[in-house]
Amino acid sequence: MPPGHRPRPGGVLVLLYPGPDGWHLPLTRRTDTVLNHQGQISLPGGAQEPGEDLLHTALRETAEELGVLVAPAEVLGALTPLFVPPSDFCITPFVAVVERRLTWQPDHREVAEVLDVPLALLRDPATIGQGTWTVPGITVQAPYFQVGEHRVWGATAMILSELLALFDQIPLLLD
Repeated sequence: MPPGHRPRPGGVLVLLYPGPDGWHLPLTRRTDTVLNHQGQISLPGGAQEPGEDLLHTALRETAEELGVLVAPAEVLGALTPLFVPPSDFCITPFVAVVERRLTWQPDHREVAEVLDVPLALLRDPATIGQGTWTVPGITVQAPYFQVGEHRVWGATAMILSELLALFDQIPLLLD
């Protein structure tokens, strides 16, 4: 990030819930009509509004995008903030846990599809690949997770990679 640059602050949520085969999390496929990252797979989240902290942003945006209240959720903490150049955001990811999978009612203006993703799938080495993407002005090589027919790359893949690395350091969190 250029010195002195002040990107827009945002918050995203990694929402963990138990599934039949261990922990799961929702990812969204963005519509083709949203302003940024059209059609990409992302975590629920968005721009910080005046007067709210970034955790509130992540929880509010998740509620808006997925059509559910995530309270009561146990917030485990924040991951590393991440600058996303194409949309000029600095997003702070938060990790939270709920007791059960919620019933999604996505806002179809922003969310084309909700993916129910097992953490075990993301941990499988066969899921990890390397691909080429064009982002404004440049072509990049980047790792991705293959989730069904979707490739999860960029900021979302980086956040999920950090989460998995933390779970590798503290295996009891996955039990």
